[in-house]
This record gives sequence, structure tokens and C-alpha cells, in this order.
Amino acid sequence: MKEEKHPQIHSPIVAHSPIYYGWVILLAGTLGTIVSTPGQTVGVAIFVDRIISDLGLARSQVSLMYAFGTLGGSVALPFVGRFIDRHGPRLAVAIISALFSLACVWMGFIWGVFSLLIGFVLIRCLGQGSLTLVSLYVINLWFIRRRGLAVGLSSIGFAIGIAFFPALIESLIDHFGWRNAYMILGGAVALTIFPIGALLFRSRPELFGLQPDARQTNYSQEAEQPKERNYTAAQARSSITFWLFTIGDVLVSALATGLIFHHYDIMEQASGLDRDVAVAVFAPLGFITAAVNLLTGYLIDRVEPRFLLSIMLLFLCISLVMPPRVTSLEWVWGYGLILGVTQGMKGVIQGSVYAHYFGRSHLGEIKGLATTISVAGTAFGPYLFALGFDYFGNYGPILLLSALMPLVVAIAAPWLKPFAADGSVR
Repeated sequence: MKEEKHPQIHSPIVAHSPIYYGWVILLAGTLGTIVSTPGQTVGVAIFVDRIISDLGLARSQVSLMYAFGTLGGSVALPFVGRFIDRHGPRLAVAIISALFSLACVWMGFIWGVFSLLIGFVLIRCLGQGSLTLVSLYVINLWFIRRRGLAVGLSSIGFAIGIAFFPALIESLIDHFGWRNAYMILGGAVALTIFPIGALLFRSRPELFGLQPDARQTNYSQEAEQPKERNYTAAQARSSITFWLFTIGDVLVSALATGLIFHHYDIMEQASGLDRDVAVAVFAPLGFITAAVNLLTGYLIDRVEPRFLLSIMLLFLCISLVMPPRVTSLEWVWGYGLILGVTQGMKGVIQGSVYAHYFGRSHLGEIKGLATTISVAGTAFGPYLFALGFDYFGNYGPILLLSALMPLVVAIAAPWLKPFAADGSVR
């Protein structure tokens, strides 16, 4: 399908960039994924026990509010995706980051179940959903042949967040209390991605006389331009490929979210590990996530993504059966490594595969739908594990049962071929 030609736009920032501007976009988009952490499960999990204690709520109540909040927040994401397609990532990131900052401030003032629900809706929609969506969207616009590498490099930013943010947030809570800590994080969002995203984010490179992947545009040599097929959201929704990768992403989102959300309680219930030892999981989790981001980014440009999807789901299965066997710091590190491989592969696969198969023209709407389903999936993991603990009296049985579905998809994925004979996506 031939790309539509757009009128050229002059941007002094793009024109005077000493390097290909896509690498500037990569850095700015990576910052967006990092500062989404207060709305990600890895950030929220550190506040959970304090919220339970302060508000006098049961763990299952907070888990249910988190589920409802995540579901409620996910509803807006298809509209966010269409807004990005129509108005561009620059305006979108300014609006999203400003609202996300205010949502973090709101979390500092919650007083009961209803206000907690509103807070969860806001931080999940704006942080985990919208800010991550627009940050990865803008990176995908500027790369085609090097997309896997670019998304892999960007995912390192989130991995750094996983490695260092829990300890940072824990320190903020110790010094200022959990309410003030959330408001400080909101201020950090306002001072970082809001001005940087508004200044640096740009739409597709063709508008600025450039091509994806660091090449100057020469429209008289169209044969040399990167080739991609572009599909509408409706066409993507009707494909097997869209649902294969979306279901795989939902499984990782739901079950890994459940593991992280209840991490401290799982470690204490399973092996009596205290909070200081349990928090040690995030260091190897973050660093191995970063390493796997790079490796997966390299491989996804060279290996059919469905094979990587299968490997990711097998590592998820291992991470689900490990927690009851974690009895020492060494086992905590090993568990963090396995979960880090899963998270590292997920970041790159989920971040690049929709543009890889369906093109960039309707990427916001397509990825908005996939992100909606993925974010909605994260609602079920924490509540599922809480119910399993209430029913069985420990986490072991529900974790084992939860591993069955990703195992089935991992076995099936290599056999589902994504391309038809004419090269179109099935």
C-alpha cells in the first residue's frame, strides 16, 4: 500500500538536531515510560499495604477497587488512541502528563473506598495506559527497520524504573509518608515529561523531510523507502494475529500484575520473608529486564515474533510456580530473574508488534484497543490471586492453576502462521 504524501513542516528543533531526530524521540519517549511508574503496578504495589492499614480496608477490598479502577481506566484508551492519531503525540503527551500529575496528587488525598476507586481509575488510565501508549506510539512512528532495536532500547528505561523506583518510593514514604510521597511523584511528572514531551514529541518523520530509520526522504526514489502495509483498526480486529498477541499480552499483564501487586504478601505467606528481603526482587528484575529488552529488540527484527511470544509465556509459567519455593535471598534473586525475562520480552513485543504487522497509519487506534484489553487484563490478576488466597488459605494452588492458560497459548503460538500466501496479515 502506497504511503500518502504529506506537506512538509519546518521545525527548527528537528532541522537543527545534530543527530537523527528519531533518537531524540527515543529518549523523550523513554522518559515517558519511566515516569509512568506511579501508575504502574510496580509502583502502586509499594503503597498497597500502607493504604490497607491507613484506610482500614481488607486486602480483597483494595484488590477489587484496583480491578474496577483498572477496568474503568481502560475504557478511555481507544478514544485516547484515536485522539493521538488525529491530533498528534505532542498535544496528547502534554494533556496526558498534566492530568496524570494531578491524578497522583489526588492519591495523596484519598479518604475511603470511593475516593480510592477514583484514584485507581485515574492513575491506571493516565499513567499505565495513556502515557505509556503515547510514549511508545511516538517511537514507533520514527522507526520501521530498526523498530525492534528502538523499542528494546526504550524498554530499558522502564526496566531502570523497575530496578530503582521501588527503593526510591520506599524512601519517600519513610521520610514523608505515603500520601506526600504520591504527591511528590505527581510533581516529578509535571517537571519532567510534561515540558519535555510538549517540546520534543513530533509526529511521523515524513512531515519533516525525513524517513524512518535515520534516512533522508527522497520521494523520487520511492523504491528505497521502507515498505509497510497499513491496516485499519477494523481490519486488525478481524485478524488472528491481533488476537494471538493481544491474548498473550493480556495473560502476562494479568498474571505478572497479580504477582507484583501481592508480592510482599506472597513472599511473607510463602516463606516468611520480611519486606526488606522481598524488595530485593526488584533489582535483578530490573536489570534482567533491561538486558532482555535489548536481546528481544535485536531478535524481533530477525525472528518471527510468535516464537518470541511462546518463549515469553513459558517464562511466565515458570514465574507462577516459583513463589512457594522462594525461601532465601538467593531464591528471591532467581525469581526476580525469571520474572524479569518475562517482563523484558513483554515490553518489546507489546511495544512493537502492532506496528510491525499493521503499519503506522492507524497505529493509535489499533494500539489503543490492544492497550485497553491489556490494561483491563491487569484488573483481574490481583483480584484472582486475592480470591485464591481466601479460598485455599495460601497462594500456591491459585498460582499453579493460573499457569495453565499461558502454557496452552505458548504451545499453540508457533503453529499459528500470521501471513497469508499474498503477504497480508491473517
